[in-house]
Amino acid sequence: MHWQHGKRELEKLRKSFFHQNGGHILQEKLKGIDVSLGNTVEMFTIEELKKATDSFSQSSIIGKGGFGTVYKGNLTRKAITSPNNQVVAVKKSNEIPLLVYEFISNGTLHEHLHDESKARFLTWDVRLRIATEVSEVLAYLHTTISIPIIHRDIKSANILLDDNYTAKVADFGTSKLGPINHEHLVTTVQGTWGYLDPEYMQTGELTEKSDVYSFGVVLVELLTRKKALSFHRPEDDINLAIFFLRKLNEGCLFDILDDKLVKGIGDGAKPITEQLEKVSLVAKRCLEVKGEERPTMKQVARDLDDIKTEISSHPWFNNKGSQLQEESENLLGDTKLVNKLDYVDESTNAHSSKHLEVVQLMPNEGR
Repeated sequence: MHWQHGKRELEKLRKSFFHQNGGHILQEKLKGIDVSLGNTVEMFTIEELKKATDSFSQSSIIGKGGFGTVYKGNLTRKAITSPNNQVVAVKKSNEIPLLVYEFISNGTLHEHLHDESKARFLTWDVRLRIATEVSEVLAYLHTTISIPIIHRDIKSANILLDDNYTAKVADFGTSKLGPINHEHLVTTVQGTWGYLDPEYMQTGELTEKSDVYSFGVVLVELLTRKKALSFHRPEDDINLAIFFLRKLNEGCLFDILDDKLVKGIGDGAKPITEQLEKVSLVAKRCLEVKGEERPTMKQVARDLDDIKTEISSHPWFNNKGSQLQEESENLLGDTKLVNKLDYVDESTNAHSSKHLEVVQLMPNEGR
């Protein structure tokens, strides 16, 4: 009787959490969705997720964080949006509902930038494409959806790469809904040292421009392949953003750029040189101390897309540069690079007209 009573109480608690977290609203929304359209949200029972994760066994754990644990699972039924036997990541928070995501197996951008064996796959065109994709994701969060979302922890460790090196922004655990009637939110400062907006640190006032600063640091990482914060560098150069800006102001940009990029610049490689310089200037604008002097993410995305388009249409790239493109394709295999962003807006469970899908995972788990 005691066991039966405890089971009933647990079931009541689950239903309470399900209702509290908007599960019933999601169920109502799903009833009106045409499943033939695809890209829909699907609900799973706890029994199905237990089966997929071997009852949430220790061996299935792929990451832990302050908000819960993430498990690798295998869905074995024919789902509406998921093919049979699809590998997924299941985030089991301290409360229900549990969240089921696409499993990303290729690790984080941070791992690829700072691992010599993986960095060779990050040619300049791949890095520029990743930067453009991430900027478009942030522009979408800031301006496209009805209530803006400020990510608040943009860094290379929170950018996942799939097998085609397509960028997927992760970890929305510290995200905030942007202000509707005010220019900023006053919050407890959260984020990662080296990426934190100095104005936000000083005032506690959070705006979309805080994400812009953090993205600027990621841009510098892509350009230099140096860590955002490193105590192995001289004292004045510990902070990468400050180190980069000083070198740029001294006219010594190419002294700080990644050797792999600089060595690839030979005779006739003017377009790539110009691109490196232009992207560096975009990074500089993102790293302005005053938020009001930084561009919006929409402006950054447009600028990076223009720069990316230049090289593909430049006659040097189409002729002399074809060898570089071929080498890049050989390194990445036969799979064609897909310039696509899979993005789910967790606050609205909605998709944009461009079918961008936001992927939320736990911090620093690389999956």
